Amino acid sequence: MCASAHYRELARHRDTVAAQGYKTSMKAGNKTTGARLRIVLKPGIAIGPGKVDLLAGIQETGSIAAAGRRMGMSYKRAWSLVEVMNTYFAEPMVTARRGGNARGGAALTPMGEKVLAGYRRMEALTDKAIAREMVKLGKSLADISNHQ
Repeated sequence: MCASAHYRELARHRDTVAAQGYKTSMKAGNKTTGARLRIVLKPGIAIGPGKVDLLAGIQETGSIAAAGRRMGMSYKRAWSLVEVMNTYFAEPMVTARRGGNARGGAALTPMGEKVLAGYRRMEALTDKAIAREMVKLGKSLADISNHQ
């Protein structure tokens, strides 16, 4: 299966999981304010909050399974996303060692660290670029504090 077909299949899976009410990312939709950045590198190849949160989780936990669990996804789903991301760039973004709790683990490669850091910089630049407009829009919101 080519990378773009695999990516479309993963997107369908994400939509199915979300429709069933399962959490699909650490930041879960509209629970944080600001922009949710999705970078389309070329048609069919994109990186956004979900993949970046998975990379950050792997960096923090040293485990694909643990990073996936933090996001409410199965190991199989997390591993599929890692495989897809590893095909996006000239070098893999994540390396994994088999062996379970005692000997296994995962780590970001220098490429994975570079992509994660670059995405986080783009997020910060986006937040800075839209800050004034966010304040204006925020002032236009209705008071819904009594509705919750």
